[in-house]
Amino acid sequence: MADIDDARAEDRRIRKLIAVFAISAFAASMVARATDPLVLAISREFLVPEATVALLGSAFALPYALVQPFLGPIGDALGKKRIILLCQFLVALMVLGCAISPAFLPLLLMRALSGAAAGGTMPLTLAVFGDEVPAAKRQVAISRLLMFTICGQIGGGITSAILEPLLGWRGVLLLCAGLTFTAVIIMFMARRRAPAEPMQPFRPGEAMRRYATILRLPQARVLYPAVALEGALIFGAFPHLAPILQSRGLGGTQEAGLALSCFGAGGFFYGLIVTWLLRYLGQAWMVRLGGLMGFLALVGFALAPSTPLFVASGLALGLGFFLMHNTLQVRVLELAPTSRGSAIALHAFGFFSGQSLGAALTGLGASAIGYVPCLIASGLCLLALGVWVGHTPKRA
Repeated sequence: MADIDDARAEDRRIRKLIAVFAISAFAASMVARATDPLVLAISREFLVPEATVALLGSAFALPYALVQPFLGPIGDALGKKRIILLCQFLVALMVLGCAISPAFLPLLLMRALSGAAAGGTMPLTLAVFGDEVPAAKRQVAISRLLMFTICGQIGGGITSAILEPLLGWRGVLLLCAGLTFTAVIIMFMARRRAPAEPMQPFRPGEAMRRYATILRLPQARVLYPAVALEGALIFGAFPHLAPILQSRGLGGTQEAGLALSCFGAGGFFYGLIVTWLLRYLGQAWMVRLGGLMGFLALVGFALAPSTPLFVASGLALGLGFFLMHNTLQVRVLELAPTSRGSAIALHAFGFFSGQSLGAALTGLGASAIGYVPCLIASGLCLLALGVWVGHTPKRA
């Protein structure tokens, strides 16, 4: 009987942890994808080429990646939840700055600063879950948190598609800022009722030695390159969806927003079936299936003859992405149990570096050979990535 009561208490504690970080995950995801469907609207207002406006995705992702080597060990030393709260507050301020930017260059700068601040939110949140959720329940708990991240992606796409014609792109970003401030308030109130986090001096030399130790692990040499390639191949296409649709006469901002919303819906579906997937497929086959679905989705973006098929490709891509990405996240959390902030920081560094480079490389590839062969090549690479990671043992 005591064991049953302990198990129930443990489940309640995990549910409370998810609830506290849910709005933060939702807001961070919405902010990260906020400008992707708005490329055409921003281009029209500032008279800037669409390819240049598409770099707002890289402007967010690259600083997000570059701050990881610093924020990971700082979170380990000064307290992960403390750093998450501070960074979330800074994100809210920077997104507000984006919304009131008078020209494209200030918008680009504010977008970059919001990316740098956001670098201290979701990666450290995953590290908190690694610290506070037992290994047997970790992948399911993280998948539940990711459902709120996914809802943020859906909300971002739908908000852009529906509200941009009514409020303009500035109104969409003001909504994102308000939501982020709400997350700050909820997390602040939760921290007031929780025990104070322990602190220790931050020693840069020790942090560098910790990174070196992690990178020498054989599994790290698989996981970190894999997540960088995944980010580049999947998210590189996102800022280009509206221009692709417009060039084919299939739509523009609204349709791109719907495709991104369906990407999130695919991840939401993954969250509902993850327990079944783990039981009957296991991590290796989940990664392989993710690579296959990602390949089919990118080919769909490349060749879809109608808007419904283009949007449906977003659904397939979302399911494929989370099949692969959630498994990579859980494996990274198992790399270095005593330095999870640093381990997940390297993970986020690779993932968002890949995203920032992917958007730029997709644009260059499209200029050189066109969007169709570029997307098909990305799909083939994603399929190969799923096969490679799926054949790699959990403990390489």
